[in-house]
Amino acid sequence: MSKEINTIIFDLGNVLIDWNPRYLYRKIFQTEEEITWFLENICTSDWNDQQDAGRSFEEATQELLEKFPQYEIPIRAWYDRWKETISGPIHETVEILKHFKEKSNHRLYALTNWSGQTFPWAYSTFEFLHLFEGIVVSGDEKTRKPFPEFYKILFDRYHVEPSHALFIDDNIKNIEGANAVGLNTIHFQSPAQLKADLLQRGLLK
Repeated sequence: MSKEINTIIFDLGNVLIDWNPRYLYRKIFQTEEEITWFLENICTSDWNDQQDAGRSFEEATQELLEKFPQYEIPIRAWYDRWKETISGPIHETVEILKHFKEKSNHRLYALTNWSGQTFPWAYSTFEFLHLFEGIVVSGDEKTRKPFPEFYKILFDRYHVEPSHALFIDDNIKNIEGANAVGLNTIHFQSPAQLKADLLQRGLLK
């Protein structure tokens, strides 16, 4: 397989960058149970996905404020204090990315579900993001993983042949979407597991 793979495609959130809204909401709510309820019922994954697909923060916030005015402070915090949902790089995975950049001939790309309004901050904050030849951001493209057209934007823009590319993502739905468009995949669960899988495939030495 190592002879066939010439391109490595990384997801960013929770693969290279540690993102978790609980980091923010632990400063607002008293208990984990309160946070869980809020994330399952108000600022939900489905709601956030719409911003990743291009909806503005302003529209998203207003939608929730109309439904849940009593939660104005935590609702507004999602975007007003968004930087507090990120703790920093996942250093061990960043080292794997740097290894590919310095020690191999693989082409390196990122494919991320990320709001177009906040990604510029991440790009200027995390220097390792500049190691990629290209990054496709869902919020800019108005579509997202796991929809096939999002993967195909990367294929077409950077002339990537999916059968010769390996995609790394922590979300199983995104892995399934990648498999459906012909990508080889690794379901990321930890840096150690990723390193072991890459070694097994002969892609790390």
